[in-house]
Amino acid sequence: MTDDTRSHPFRDSVQDVAAADRIPDTPQTRAPAYRLAFADSDFLMREELRPVRLQLELLKPQMILDERGIRTTIVLFGGARIPRPENADTAKTPVLAELSKYYDEARRFAALMTTRSLESYGRDDVIVTGGGPGVMEAGNRGAHEAGGQSIGLNIVLPHEQAPNAYVTPDLSFNFHYFAIRKMHFLMRAKAICIFPGGFGTLDEMFESLTLIQTKRMKPVPFLLFGRAFWENVINWQALADAGTISPEDLALFQYVETAEEAIAAIDAFEQPCP
Repeated sequence: MTDDTRSHPFRDSVQDVAAADRIPDTPQTRAPAYRLAFADSDFLMREELRPVRLQLELLKPQMILDERGIRTTIVLFGGARIPRPENADTAKTPVLAELSKYYDEARRFAALMTTRSLESYGRDDVIVTGGGPGVMEAGNRGAHEAGGQSIGLNIVLPHEQAPNAYVTPDLSFNFHYFAIRKMHFLMRAKAICIFPGGFGTLDEMFESLTLIQTKRMKPVPFLLFGRAFWENVINWQALADAGTISPEDLALFQYVETAEEAIAAIDAFEQPCP
């Protein structure tokens, strides 16, 4: 929490929470009704308070990122199950073992972009990932190894999802609402990089593409790492041939294989005329 130096005549909420903890213990003060509303977790978890919780999840990361002066981000989406190359021999499938090369590409790409980010004192081109393992870890790791900061947007899941060790600690966020988490991925996005992955990666990819296709979001470099993987998984041309997307929609993204190709594509990107 930052200090608020604005002058006002009222006691602040921190003072009143501390004062409330020192009140006499009586039946009245023990009753849930007596708790300060904003300090009452049972109250905040009520179904009727969902709009407030949504707003809080939007505001907290937004305020922290603004305070840190972060203006633009480079988004990395990709599979949590893709192993480090040195662990490829333990992968569950031969394809996952082969895809481990993209761990290294994500790591190298993040390091190169973070080196560039440091020229703006970490305000622009900041790496942001989902904060978990696999490709996400590789992105945060590359930024860390380059001596810069990176963002992790975790989400509470029943079976896993703790932050990887390379996320900048005070830029490590946790979410309950998928929708708000997705907004934070894209609100500062200067480029979107999609590495091979599963349902989560596909969900994030198609949501982002849909926002650009429908002009709800301005076009940004949209890079798919690994042409062979993506063309095997999705028959993009069949969608255009069927008429379910327009032929020009195929130009919303491009394939790259290496970190260097991705950076060249970002640098060569031109905003279309309005």
